[in-house]
Formats: sequence, structure tokens, C-alpha cells
Amino acid sequence: MFDVLVIGAGFAGSTAARRLAEGGKKVLIVEQRAHVGGNAYDEPDENGVLRHVYGPHIFHTDSTKAVEFLSRFTEWFPYEHKVLGYIEGKLVPIPFNLHSIEACFEPEKAAHLRKVLVDTYGMGTKVPILKLRESDDPAIKELAEFIFEHVFKYYTMKQWGYTVDQLDPAVTGRVPVSVSEDDRYFGNSFQQMPAEGFTQIFRKMLDHPNIEVQCGENAVPRLKPLPEEGKILWDGEEFTGPVIYTGILDELFGYCLGELPYRSLWFDVQSHAGDYQPVTTVNYPTPAEQHGYTRISEYKKLMKNPPAERTTIAVEYPFAYDRSAEKGNIPYYPVFTEESQEKYRGYKELADQIPNLYPLGRLAEYRYYDMDKITEHALEFAEELLK
Repeated sequence: MFDVLVIGAGFAGSTAARRLAEGGKKVLIVEQRAHVGGNAYDEPDENGVLRHVYGPHIFHTDSTKAVEFLSRFTEWFPYEHKVLGYIEGKLVPIPFNLHSIEACFEPEKAAHLRKVLVDTYGMGTKVPILKLRESDDPAIKELAEFIFEHVFKYYTMKQWGYTVDQLDPAVTGRVPVSVSEDDRYFGNSFQQMPAEGFTQIFRKMLDHPNIEVQCGENAVPRLKPLPEEGKILWDGEEFTGPVIYTGILDELFGYCLGELPYRSLWFDVQSHAGDYQPVTTVNYPTPAEQHGYTRISEYKKLMKNPPAERTTIAVEYPFAYDRSAEKGNIPYYPVFTEESQEKYRGYKELADQIPNLYPLGRLAEYRYYDMDKITEHALEFAEELLK
């Protein structure tokens, strides 16, 4: 009845399914949740706010391919994301930039630090905090330690449950120090949000005669990978078409090599009158004893036509992923340590023994993808599969 089996209806699974359907393949998508869209799912709440149920998602990209594909399913409106950080009682721009220096230091010292940074790295550059800390210049080193202590250290500890030194440098490198006066969080050429929200993108994307979607169905019990035989069973029978799997890989293989670590999130959703904060997101890079949460997001600031009278915020608390816990039972981010990546490689080797099994996406590939990157990756994957 179908040529391709796709597990998961997030960006990876839905994008691949649409491209394959347009290539003439009949696709069955099985999604564990009661809705499509994965963690990008949003829905209107009692305040008239389009709430991102699994945390805020901001679309930004330099990928023409991703924009052209997604624009088939949505109109856009311009939105430039700005983030403030609570540092020593003040709200300062994040990523830490030249304006942040002016907010945190006395004018004479701030002017000197600005000059040293610009002379050393050049205006408009982005410097990872770990590289900044390696500088031999006393002024840069002092600034680096201040930023490390007040922006990176405690936020990282709360977000990941590890110290900065225990994590792969790629984790902290994603949020560098910006040698500029640009207060935008992202510098991409395309910064817009879907006019009707992300959920509508998925509903339109999956509206194709060659696609069948089953929501509220856990596919894992119906799948049985047999690496030693090089095949996979679906409902007890061998399925020889492509199986695109976007869930966590250790679950598919019954955790036979142990569980992979993920970070999870829990959101304290609150309703307030009027507006709550000056920008969409305020980070709290403070010790956990001071603020147990990492950031507060105000969702109506992500809308084209936000309501005026009420607002909805989400106070974000990180947790270690535990599939049986009340809070922290959704895997969000792979935890990049040497041990975890070695364990993932073991699961990937098992998957590779099954020629028609394709792990795809953030969870299945155990790596971080922005929305544009996974859209582009899934399109390219599907195009190769069609060949």
C-alpha cells in the first residue's frame, strides 16, 4: 500500500515525505504525537497568542533552497530576533557585543575594550568565547573572563548539566562574542516568520495524495530491526522499501548499547496582562541558586498581529532527559561528550547493517540542526533516494 515508511512528522520526516511524494512515491508517515510538526508545533491559546508548545522556534537562514521549498506552504512576515541577558541586574544584548560592553563597564574602560577588540579581531567578526579566553592581551583576557563568568558559565551549566570544559567546543561556539554593534541575535540574510505559524506549514506540506499520516501512533513497537540479517520488519513482515527514521536511535534498537543522553526542557507557561518584557527572549545566565531557569520567552512577539490585552510567557527549565519522568521526558538536544558520541557510533553501525534503514534528523543522527539546515538536508536526502 506504500513505497516508503517515514517515522516522525517533524521537519526531517515531513520534508522528505513531501519530496518523495512529488517524485511519485506513496508514503506512510507514522507520528507518535497527536499532531504533526514535531517540536515546531504551535497552536493558539486562550489569550489569542500563537504559542510554540515545545519552546520558541525562530526561522533564519541563508539557504535559498530551504526558503523556496517552505515558501510553497506559507506567507512570511519580517522578524529580527533580539535577546537580552540579565547581567548584574541589567538587561544587555546577547550575543555579547560592543553595546553589551558599554552597558557593563564604565565609559573609559568600555571605550578601551571596544578599541582592543576591533583592532585585534576586526569589526563585524564573531569570536568563540573559548578562543577569546586564549588571548595573551590582558584587556581581552579580562573581558573574556567577565563574559565567560556572566554569560556562558552558569547558563551552560544549567542548560547542559556539564561545565563548559566537559562539552564539545562546538556547543559553546554556537553563541560567540560579536565584535559589532548589531543587536540582532542572528545575522542571516533571510529572517522572517511564517504568517500563520509553523503548524500550518506542516499541514499544507503533508496535504498530498501520495501521503498518508497516522498520528498518535508509536511506530517503534511495530518496527523490528534485524541488523544481523540486514533487514527490518514492519508489523511482523519484512519491509523492503526505504524506512526513514527520525526518532532516537537507541530506542529503535531497544537500548541494547545503553541509553544515549539528551537534554530536555520543561516550560512553566504563564498568562499576564499587556506585555511582559522588552524583547521576545530574555536569558538568565545566572547561577541556578539565583534563577533556576535559563530564559523567558514571550510568544506574542513572534506573531504578525499580536493581541494587545494579554500575553503568554514560558519560563524555561532544563532537565536531563528521562523518558519516564513527569518533567524532562522529551528529548530535545543530544549531549555531545566523547562517551555519548562513541555510544551513538555503535548504534549507527547497527543501523548501517540494514541497507534500507535511513536515520534522518536531529535525534536519529544525534546532532543539532537548525530548521533551515534540516529542511535542506532532508530535501537533498530525498532527491538522492529518488535517483
